[in-house]
Order: sequence, then C-alpha cells, then structure tokens
Amino acid sequence: MKLLQTTSWRCCRRAFTIVELLIVIAICGILMALLTPAVQNTREAAREVQCRNNLRQLGAATANFESVHGFFPSNGWGFLWIGDPDRGVGPKQPGGWIYHLLPHIEKAGLQKMGAGQPSPSRAAEPGRLCENTIPTLQCPSRPDNGPSTLNPVLKFRNALVPANVAKTHYAINEGDFITNTDGGPVSLVQGDATGYRWTDTSKATGVSFLRSTIRPRDIRDGLSNTYLIGEKNVSTIGYTSDVDAGHDQPLYCGVDLDTTRWTHQVPVPDGPASKVRRFGSAHRAGTFFVYCDGSVRMVSFRVDSTAHRNAGTRAGGATAN
Repeated sequence: MKLLQTTSWRCCRRAFTIVELLIVIAICGILMALLTPAVQNTREAAREVQCRNNLRQLGAATANFESVHGFFPSNGWGFLWIGDPDRGVGPKQPGGWIYHLLPHIEKAGLQKMGAGQPSPSRAAEPGRLCENTIPTLQCPSRPDNGPSTLNPVLKFRNALVPANVAKTHYAINEGDFITNTDGGPVSLVQGDATGYRWTDTSKATGVSFLRSTIRPRDIRDGLSNTYLIGEKNVSTIGYTSDVDAGHDQPLYCGVDLDTTRWTHQVPVPDGPASKVRRFGSAHRAGTFFVYCDGSVRMVSFRVDSTAHRNAGTRAGGATAN
C-alpha cells in the first residue's frame, strides 16, 4: 500500500505553470534590459579609447613631420587634387595634410604610388591610392570603416578616381575663418606659374590650410591651447554614401570639407543632417581633439562657443581655458 502511494505521488508531480514561465521570462527580460546598456557603455568606452589613440598617433606623426620639415603639414591645392608622389611637401604638394603625413604613420609605400611614372599612366596610380583605407583615420564608433561612394560629379585634375574611395573621420583645424578654397588650378603647370591667383588665405587663423607652412612659433596662443586635428561631424545617412558633402571625397585630396573643419561653431553629435564645416563625433558626450602639443582631450558638445573658437586660432590672443 505504501508503495502504491509513493508511486502515485511521483506520477502526479506538476510541471511549471504558464504563470511561472511568464514570471521567469519577465525576470530574464528585466536582467537583459539592465545588462544591455552596461555592455553598450563598456563597448563605447573601448571605442573612445581607440579613437583617442588614433588622434594621439596623428599628433605624434605631426610632431615628427614638423621636426623634419620645420612646419606643420600643408593642406594642398584644393579639393580636385590628389597627392603627387614627385612633388615633395609644402606649397608644391597638391595633396592635403593626410598625404603629407603618410610616411609618419608608417604608410610611406602609399605616398610612393606612381612615383617617377610617365604621364600616360600617372593618373591611374593616385586613383588606386584612393581605395586604401587607413585605420588610424577611422573612428570605431562609426560603421563606415571601408571605402564608400565618391561624389560622382567630381573630376580630379591629376587622378582617375574610382567609384568607391577611402575616407577620413578626422579633420585638421583651419581656424575660425572660412577661406572657401576652390578646386585649385587646372594643371601642375598653371599651379607652378607665378601669375596664378590662389584663393586668399591671409585671414586663415588655424594651423593648416591651402599651401600653408605654419611653424610652432606662429602659434602664439600656445601649443597646448590650440587644436591641431579633431573628429569631424558626419551625418548618419552619409556614413556609407556620398550624400554628405563633407564625407564624399577621398582622404588623400587637397583642402576640402572632407579633410578640414572650422571652429566658428561648436562641435555637434552626428545626426541625420549634414554639418559640413563643423567638428563633431558619434560619441556620447563630446569630440576628441589632439592639440598642437600632442595632448588629446575630449571637448564637450556643451563647450562655450567663444572658448571653442579661441582654441581654433593660433594667434587670437585668447585661450580656451
């Protein structure tokens, strides 16, 4: 009789009820909701560390460049020019600041592409160059880490550029005055001619612009108070396309909205609208800058507009403190 009772009790054990299952699922959902932001915050913190390191490397590369040449990297001839391997550095070089820095970020081979080649094949090599992405110039908080669409209306003076090109998330500081640099001369001969009228840059207040040769002693506001390179604003819909006019060209071109930014307005977070002249980022609280002394700091999106403007000028008589 006892055996029968024990067997009957064992056979009648209940499984989980629907209510109990729903409670377990609800608890799991709450735990996931609590854990997901923490995981996302941890990942973003790691991405911010990498972005900061990228800018630190660019600052060190600029210091190396300056120690060799005596001035900060120039910014080329205009947005319709790609770097030329046989033109050296400074005012004679049509490529922008990134092209100038290539040997100092362990990319000397890219800068040599097409060197010494005759004219018929010369335009092809700069075009192939434009397909090469550089991780140091990519912020990991953005999804576009490979080549993306080139603005199809652009016709470069010295290169046959492919439909998809490598781009940069970092821009050099031209200051708080917009020079409105154009596409530049139509040929090397015209650019070398003494009578050619370049865009007037006499009012440029930053550290790099059209054919510039700014030296450390020209930065009278102090190297530690003046922006060198910072993250640029990119529209979220322009990450992998050419709809953002500030993110539609190769990173090896001369001075352009893609490689240059200004401090007349404060940095802003990435969003659906294009902010083609402003610094900005995909980070939560602000934008990273490397200053002319090599230090890297995050500048809040709530930074005072005057302080930000001052940090973009090399000799404005004020600091961002």
